[in-house]
Order: sequence, then C-alpha cells, then structure tokens
Amino acid sequence: MPAARPRLLYVTDLAYQARGRRYCDEDIHLTSRLRAHFDLALCHPLDAAALMDGHDAVVVRNSGPVLGYEQEYAAFRARALATGARVYNPLTGKADMAGKQYLLDLSAAGFPVIPTVGRAEDLHRLPPAERYVVKPRLGADSLGMRVVTAGQVPALATGDVLVQPLVDFAYEVSFYFVDDDFQYALYAPDPDRRWDLRPYPATAADLEFARRFVDWNDLGCGIQRVDACRAPDGGLLLVELEDLNPYLSLDALPEEARDAFVTAFTASLSRFVHGALSPA
Repeated sequence: MPAARPRLLYVTDLAYQARGRRYCDEDIHLTSRLRAHFDLALCHPLDAAALMDGHDAVVVRNSGPVLGYEQEYAAFRARALATGARVYNPLTGKADMAGKQYLLDLSAAGFPVIPTVGRAEDLHRLPPAERYVVKPRLGADSLGMRVVTAGQVPALATGDVLVQPLVDFAYEVSFYFVDDDFQYALYAPDPDRRWDLRPYPATAADLEFARRFVDWNDLGCGIQRVDACRAPDGGLLLVELEDLNPYLSLDALPEEARDAFVTAFTASLSRFVHGALSPA
C-alpha cells in the first residue's frame, strides 16, 4: 500500500540542452510544488531502473530524447513491466512513446495528419511538393531531420525514415491534456520561432481535433501534448502526439493558468498512486 505521503521517483535530465527551452527550470518548478503532497527523489533517466524499487510510482518528466539512451530505456520499461511498477505516464502509449510508426498508421487510416509514408513504393500516396521532410522513425526533438528536394526522396525512403511533404503552415499550436482533460493551448505565431509561444484561445473545433487523438491513444491517465499545424486550407494537421515526456512550456502561461495545471497534475498523480487508476 502507498505510504501516508506517497513516495515518487521523479525522472528528469536537469542538464539536457534543448533548443529554445530550459527543461530544468520546468522540473524545478514542478517538483517544488509537488513536495507539498509527495516525498520526492529526483534521478537521471539512466538511473531510473536501478532506483525505482521502494517508490510508490515513477514519474517520467523531462528526461530528454530516448534516442540517446535506447538500451537503458528498454531496460527500464522491461523492469517496470516485470515488477508491476506504477509509471506515469503509463507505458501503454501508442504514440511517441512507441516511436513514430503511429504517424504512418494514422496517415494511412485517413486521420488529419501530415501525410506520411516510409517506403519508396508508397511515395505516390503523398501530395506533390517541391520539398519534403525526411526524419528517422526513432528521432526526437528534430534530431536527424532533413529537408530535401523531390528528386532526393526515393533514395532516402528506405523504410527506416518518415517522409512528409514540407507544409507551408501558418503556425504551430499545441494542446495540453491531463487525464484526457484539456488544460491549455499554446501557439507559435512565427513559424520560424517554434518555441516563442503565446497562449492560444482554442475553439470547439480545435478541441474536437485534439481530442480525437487523445481518444485514439486511450492512455487513461497522464500528460499528453497534441502538436498540430494550421494548414493552408485552414484546417489542422497533426505533427506529433507526445505521450512519453512532453515539455509543457509552463513559463509561457500566466500564473493563474500555470497554477491550474499544477493542481490538475497533482490530483492526477494522487489518484494514480492511490490506485484509483490502473497501473502500467
């Protein structure tokens, strides 16, 4: 049974250098607030598997791209599943938590996703474009992403990459959820400054779009970020569904909205640790 004050192992890489963001500031703020409700121990993702015993739950937050420690992350997942450890977010995510295959699957199923294929024989499924984006299936944080001409694409579409037309979008927007409940939205008015974010007044149509992907993922609890772009026809297209360790950009929020998110996050963790929600 969880202790009177639940014990959390909070996984974060405080030294990770992200473009345009300071991951450490976000986790310092969150843990300073969570300490009022939980006994916390912070650890680097490379140490999580060895330290998870003796805690009521493991909270994976700004732990950096798994691409940098694939074997260690696989060992962490295997140990958590073997021991029944509670991991938040639960390890059942079907989106970025499991790689980029979901973009191929959702595109093929007709979801409003940037058209995506992986093999040269499927390139005919993409709309014609002068330039295309090619990125690794296991990539993250734009690592390994390339913008190439149409003539270069066939040789690169070897099955271990994703190929998408380069969309001339108006802006990118992100929708943030806790336990399937919408919390806030942020957008980057300038497409060339992805992390210069502003609060975004989401419409009912916007939220219907975002909830479609949250419902598809069926995570049950945890934090999810739905990243989308405003396409030339005015509609939204999914860019990414982050369900492993989404950065929250809390510093872009007014204080009231930031406090509301922390309250929702704390309540979700409390329910999770005390067994109101199913463990991973």
